[in-house]
Amino acid sequence: MSTNRPKILIYSDDSSVRESIVAGLGSKVAADLPEHDIEQFATGKALRMYLDNKGSADLFIVDGEATPEGGMGIARQLKDELFRCPPVLLITARPDDAWLAAWSRADAVVVHPIDPFTVADRVATLLRARALTSA
Repeated sequence: MSTNRPKILIYSDDSSVRESIVAGLGSKVAADLPEHDIEQFATGKALRMYLDNKGSADLFIVDGEATPEGGMGIARQLKDELFRCPPVLLITARPDDAWLAAWSRADAVVVHPIDPFTVADRVATLLRARALTSA
């Protein structure tokens, strides 16, 4: 991971979705992982500006239902444009959206409504995998 404290970037135009994710993550997602830092973005433009200004991330969480710029498109753009792109967790509206998640090249998927235990478990798994590949 890029720092001792993993940095998680959350993208959703809906503040209640962002709040649900933050609440589900708490300050640590697992006992074996360090506390993390979270940055939130309500627009794709703000997220891209952050990254263009050398902002870093260890994990992206994107809302596939965000508007006007959906998280699936954002996920695919991140995977296409970032060298060694960190893992992307995509939040979709329905389990049937798995094919769209595959198109977006997301590393994992969680379905709305956001279950705090599920999102924390997926994030922990992705952060552990990233730590292994970064070592």
